[in-house]
Amino acid sequence: MKMREFNRRGSIAREKMAGKVVLSMLLCAAMLLAVPSVFPIPGGMRYVKATESESGNSTYIERTSNRAITDDDRADADKDLLFYMQSLEVRYHLDEKVMESLHKVFDSAVYYIANTEMSLSELWAYVSTVKGNMESAAVAKVTQTTSEFLQVADNWETPIVSYGQSVAIVLPIVNFGTEELNDLIVEPVISNQVTEWPFEPDTTNYLQTEPYIPGCTTKEAAMANRREFTFHFTTRSDVMSGYYPLKFKISYTKAGIRSEEPAELTVYVKTIGKPGSGIIGGNGQETTGSKPRIVVTGFETDPAAVFAGETFTLTIHVKNTAKDTAVTNVLFDMQAAQEGEDKTNTYSAFLPTSGSSSVYMEQISPDTSADIVIEMTAKADLAQKPYVLDVNMKYDAGTVFDLTDKASVSIPISQESRFDTSIPEVVPDNIDVGSQSNVMFSIYNTGKTTLYNVQVKFVADSVAEASAFVGNLQSGNTGNVDVMLTGAAPTMDDGIVKLEISYEDDAGNVTVTEKEITLFVNEAFMDDMMMGGDMMMGDDMMMGDEEGGGKPKTGLIVGIAAAVIVAAAAGFGVFLRLRKKKKAALEEAADLADLEKDLFK
Repeated sequence: MKMREFNRRGSIAREKMAGKVVLSMLLCAAMLLAVPSVFPIPGGMRYVKATESESGNSTYIERTSNRAITDDDRADADKDLLFYMQSLEVRYHLDEKVMESLHKVFDSAVYYIANTEMSLSELWAYVSTVKGNMESAAVAKVTQTTSEFLQVADNWETPIVSYGQSVAIVLPIVNFGTEELNDLIVEPVISNQVTEWPFEPDTTNYLQTEPYIPGCTTKEAAMANRREFTFHFTTRSDVMSGYYPLKFKISYTKAGIRSEEPAELTVYVKTIGKPGSGIIGGNGQETTGSKPRIVVTGFETDPAAVFAGETFTLTIHVKNTAKDTAVTNVLFDMQAAQEGEDKTNTYSAFLPTSGSSSVYMEQISPDTSADIVIEMTAKADLAQKPYVLDVNMKYDAGTVFDLTDKASVSIPISQESRFDTSIPEVVPDNIDVGSQSNVMFSIYNTGKTTLYNVQVKFVADSVAEASAFVGNLQSGNTGNVDVMLTGAAPTMDDGIVKLEISYEDDAGNVTVTEKEITLFVNEAFMDDMMMGGDMMMGDDMMMGDEEGGGKPKTGLIVGIAAAVIVAAAAGFGVFLRLRKKKKAALEEAADLADLEKDLFK
C-alpha cells in the first residue's frame, strides 16, 4: 500500500513538474523576447529573479525558512535551475554533448525536488549544490571565477584625513552579477611602509564577513542590495600628502564553488601630512624645500666618430646637484629618436647591444658625479646628421619618491663616403709636345652622404697642369669630367698621368683619392725634318723646271717622298733609342744614389 501510494504521488508530482517545466520554458521565451537584458553576458552568472511590490521596492524570494516547501516553491526552484542551465550554455558556448549532460543533471534535480519533502532552506541549499554540479559538467575544471561583477558603489566619496586623525572608512560593495554570492570575506591589504599604507598598522583583525549578496538584473536593484563594510583606522603621524590607494581583497562562494583567487577592489583616500612630509604619487616634489636634481654634464663616444652600422660605447656624465641629499634607486632609461621611411616602418636610431636600454644605480651621493656606460649600435641606414638620445631618469630622495628628470644628448652619425668612376676615355692616347688629348669619364656618388666641391686635377711632368670642377654630388647622383690635356714635355716614364679626385664632407674636411690614366707625349721632331724636306723638294723642283722646260720630274718627286718617309722612320727610331738611353741613365743614377746612401750609413 505504501509503495502504491508513493508511486501515485510520484506520478502526480511528475505531471505537475512537467506542467511547471513547460510553463517555465514559456516564461523564459517571453523574457527573451521582451527583456533580453535579463540574460547574463558570456562569463556572467545566474540571476535569481526578484519581485516588486506595489510600492516599487524589491522583495526577493524567501530562501531561509524551516517551513515545508510547497508546489510553488518547487516551481521557483525548477525555474531557477532551468535559467542557470541556459546561462551556462550561453556563457561557455556549449555543444550538444555537454548540454545533454546538463539536462541529465537538471532532470534528476527536478525529479528529486518533486518527490522529496524538505524545508525551504534545505531546498535552496540543494539548488546551490545542483548548480555547482552543472558548472562542473559545463567545464572540465573551473580554475578561476571572474570578479568583474564586484565593484565599488557609485555613492563612494573619497575621504580626506589628516596626520594623527582617526577615521572610519565605509566601503560599499555592489554585486552587478546575476548570481548570488555567499560567504564573503573582505580584508584590506595593509603595509608597514608609509609610501604604501597611510594608516597605523596594528594588531586589530580587519577581516569582515557577509553571508550573501543577491544577484540582480538592473543597476538600481544592485545598488539597493549593496553591502557596506566599515573599517576604523588611525592616520600615521608621518603620512605624506596626496592620494593613497586602498586595496581590499574579497573572497566569496558562487554556485557552490569557492573563488580560488579573491577579487580586488581599489579606492583612494586623500591625506594631509605634516609640513615637509612630502607628496605621495605625482612627481614626488616636497611641499617645502627644493627638489633634488640629476643633470647631464656631458657625454663621449668610443670611437669618437660614430659611423652608421657600427657599434660604439656611450658614456654619459651625470651629477646629483643637491648639496645635502643623496638620490637612491636611480633608473636611467635611454630612448633614441624614432626613424623610418614611413609611419608603418619606424625604429630607434640606436639599439643597445645587451637588449636593454636601462641602467640602474643604487645611489648618487650629494654634489657627486657618476657615469652611465652603455654599448649601442647605430642603424646602418641612418643619414649623416646628429641624432637625439633622451635620458629619462627616475629616482628617490629621502622621503620623496618617484622623482623624474629628463635630459637629451645629440650624437653625430657619419656615413662612409663612397664614389666610383667610369673607365676614362683618352683620345688620342699618344700626342706630340704642344698637341692635345681629350680625357672624359664620370664620377658616381655611391654613398649615403653628399660629396661637396668635387674637383679633379691632372698631374704629370709630360702634360700642362689642368683641372675640372664638378661641384656637389648628392647621394646617387653622377658628375661628368671632360678635359683637354696639352703635351708639355716628352714622356720619360710609363706615360702615367695621375688624377687627384677631391671632395669635402659636411664639416669641410677634404678627402683626396688618386686614380691613373696613360698618355704618351712625343718629341716634336717631325716639323724640322719636314721643313728641310720641303726646302730640298723645292730646289729639286726648281731645278727640274729649269732643265725640263718647267715640268717637274715625276721620278724625282717619288724619290723625295720615299726619302722623307725613310728619314721619318729613322728619326722615330732615334727618338726611341734616346728615350730608352735617358730612362736607363735615370735608373742608373737612382741606383748610384741608393748605393751612396748604403756606403755612408
